[in-house]
Amino acid sequence: MITLILIAVTSAVTLYAWYVNPNFQTDGMLRPYYTFRLDRWYQLITSGFLHANGMHLGFNMITLFFFGPVIEQTMGAGHYIALYFAGLILANVPSLFRHRNNPSFASLGASGAVGAVLFAFIYFFPMSPIYLFFIPIGIPAIIFGAVFISYSFWAQKRGQDNINHEAHIAGAATGLLYVMLILPRGIDHLLTLLGLI
Repeated sequence: MITLILIAVTSAVTLYAWYVNPNFQTDGMLRPYYTFRLDRWYQLITSGFLHANGMHLGFNMITLFFFGPVIEQTMGAGHYIALYFAGLILANVPSLFRHRNNPSFASLGASGAVGAVLFAFIYFFPMSPIYLFFIPIGIPAIIFGAVFISYSFWAQKRGQDNINHEAHIAGAATGLLYVMLILPRGIDHLLTLLGLI
């Protein structure tokens, strides 16, 4: 239920910014230079409800649709909401400080929050298959996660696209740390997988 609400609200806010009030897109995306100088700290949240285009919105919301309900049921509503917003906010922190003196940098999208949910899923269900578009064979979640993180580090270092890969990495880290350190008995799952308990 919460997943569907997040999808609906995110989609509605994105469409509002596209078709009704473009200034909301400009003011709401994360722009660290102005976040610090004009105290626009709300951008840490609003940027997660805005997207650049239909593919950007669609990819994030489809991912959330498939993995969100499972984690919502696994963690419970309260922890699920906390995980989502922790991912949304903390995924922006590296960019916030790295680009605080760059007036041209801007970032938007729910990728950090969705990444936190996805990696919570990988933590709890490491061998569950994840299916990618046009690939009929499922990839074990833990392998998908390792490839995703490796690619994100490589792409961030390469820096030749307009994707905020460091937000993906930070969102994934937030998801893993949340379920291990904050969720009651969350670390027990890892110890069980490792055969230590």
